[in-house]
Amino acid sequence: MNSTYDFGMIGLGVMGRNFLLNVADHGFSAAGLDLDPEKARALDEESGDKPVKGTTNTAEFVAMLRRPRKIMLLVPAGKPVDSVIESLLPHLDKGDLIIDGGNSHFEDTNRRTEYMKMKGMQFLGVGVSGGSEGARRGPSIMPGGNLESYQLVGPILEAVSAKVNGAPCVAYLGNTSAGHYTKMVHNGIEYGLMQLIAEAYDILKNIGGLSNQELHEVFSQWNEGALESFLIEITADIFTERDDKGDGWLVDKILDKAKQKGTGKWTSQNAMDLGIGIPTIDAAVTMRGLSALKMERKQAAPHYTRSIEDTPAVNKEQVIIQVGEALHFAFIITYAQGMHLLAEASEEYGYGLDLKTVAKIWRGGCIIRAELLEDMHQAYQEQPALRSLLLSPAFHESLLHSQHAARAILKTAIDFGVPTMALSSALAYFDAYRSERLPLNLVQAQRDYFGSHTYERVDKEGVFHTEW
Repeated sequence: MNSTYDFGMIGLGVMGRNFLLNVADHGFSAAGLDLDPEKARALDEESGDKPVKGTTNTAEFVAMLRRPRKIMLLVPAGKPVDSVIESLLPHLDKGDLIIDGGNSHFEDTNRRTEYMKMKGMQFLGVGVSGGSEGARRGPSIMPGGNLESYQLVGPILEAVSAKVNGAPCVAYLGNTSAGHYTKMVHNGIEYGLMQLIAEAYDILKNIGGLSNQELHEVFSQWNEGALESFLIEITADIFTERDDKGDGWLVDKILDKAKQKGTGKWTSQNAMDLGIGIPTIDAAVTMRGLSALKMERKQAAPHYTRSIEDTPAVNKEQVIIQVGEALHFAFIITYAQGMHLLAEASEEYGYGLDLKTVAKIWRGGCIIRAELLEDMHQAYQEQPALRSLLLSPAFHESLLHSQHAARAILKTAIDFGVPTMALSSALAYFDAYRSERLPLNLVQAQRDYFGSHTYERVDKEGVFHTEW
């Protein structure tokens, strides 16, 4: 068989198929492999007269590709990735490139990079964000690995990525697992933003008394201002969806148990390993875990009913304003936590990340794209060594102003017994970060008291221990 195709894709589910059709839209020929004949057939049917071919045969698939072969995997993270790599190896030649486009753990990417290098082949860990629609119309793409390997496939990735002001939302990010690490943190931020929106919804609905139609109008209005973002946009749409299996609105019929695939948890775990606080992301992960305890929550509810006897009267319009400003405040804090983690990880793992570039490629295509990322991109452009967005003058005034709304609405939520774990953590993070002195001197004293762990002093150099 003639080797005529520029790019290969393994995994022809909705994401893989859409990505491959996107490749073909931009003038590249593409081959797809899936063991499911129906998925291979669906690719052929959808491609029409485009230079795209699907197959279920691994040897045939590899033979269809030009050398050095560029093969992308969009399969579930973990063992399936290793299994696909092993199935490919007998058919590949030295210098061929495998691109893992799934949500793989960054440590797995490090391992696979070394393994493929031993085999004389190339490997890239590439984060892709934007869902199935993004894959078809233009995702945000986060590649990491060897620069020369990226250059082999860079023109294709740049062509298919989302564009903002003509600039592609893809860029080489750094060594080894820099791409997958950045995607992991992207997803951690995503967890945080989604939980904050859910808490805003809870306050507006159960304290402000807003109907679904009013919720749609409020979120739509927010999406035209400082909160403009993909997640706010789709939230506004959700409130307009009627239940197609019964009466009323679909959002009210959906079970309140949020699932997770692990990337948020990985973000929290790694932040703890590096000693970086990301409490809003941690809170979002925790709330998904709490949501899974549906039966226990149902048993507890009658014993701990929310008493509204002593709750203050609320003004609906004031609640809407306060929630909007508090959400803007907490969005900034959540991005700041994620970007701070990226800065620390880049130093620890030798990625060489440019946070300005990260903010730039997140402006379009990805799930956390938002108007705020323009401000972040500008902040890092003005201060390339900036470790935290809270240290950028670009956000000082906004945070100082919106903190008041966050405090006010949190007080109201506490009075009504509405849980606000993410929003509360955002405010606590802000208060801790801006505190020149924290009460952790007492913690150090306690540690020295019971474990002789020593402490440092504010007035003398050195390490000290006291016989308490």
